[in-house]
Amino acid sequence: MRVLVVEDQAELADSIGRVLRREGMAVDVVYDGGAALERTIATDYDVLVLDRDIPVVHGDDVCRQISGPRVLMLTASGTLADRVEGLNLGADDYLPKPFAYAELIARLRAIGRRSQPAVPTVLAHDDLQLDPARRVATRAGVRLALSPKEFAVLEYLLAADHRVVSAEELLERVWDEAADPFTTTVKATINRLRGKLGEPPLIATVTRAGYRI
Repeated sequence: MRVLVVEDQAELADSIGRVLRREGMAVDVVYDGGAALERTIATDYDVLVLDRDIPVVHGDDVCRQISGPRVLMLTASGTLADRVEGLNLGADDYLPKPFAYAELIARLRAIGRRSQPAVPTVLAHDDLQLDPARRVATRAGVRLALSPKEFAVLEYLLAADHRVVSAEELLERVWDEAADPFTTTVKATINRLRGKLGEPPLIATVTRAGYRI
């Protein structure tokens, strides 16, 4: 999931970013509504975690102007009237502050499921199984010790259902804006993942095209 966090409290925004990255999400962070609108033009986000009371362009106006990404709106006010107003602006969900990160993650995953084509609860190929909700991957019944990025790459390839996925697409959907498009980050992650998956090989390289299960 590609997520943009829009929150003017820098410490909170950066903390949200760190937590979501540990969950395998590709996360960018900005601190005002103007920057949020610029990013949504340049990048195809799945979800915006949008604080309502932000500078430059108010969160309400950001919500009105964007098209494409889903919106999880944050606010310091949790009254029923505020929740209804936020949802009427086009937000998909509404979370009052303070909130537990576990709830934020659960709500984001629920929004992500609604915005994507239906996929099986557990992704599988031969003796490989991956459970996105539990963050568990196994092969031949043995749990794999995967990093968040390795897990996210494997999940994306399995969800692609044998479609060839380019390195550029993986970089766009699994990493964030800090990733250098000219590095070998994707290739290195694929190689580590292959090593952990063991034999027989499951990830094929398609010359000049990308990778597929």
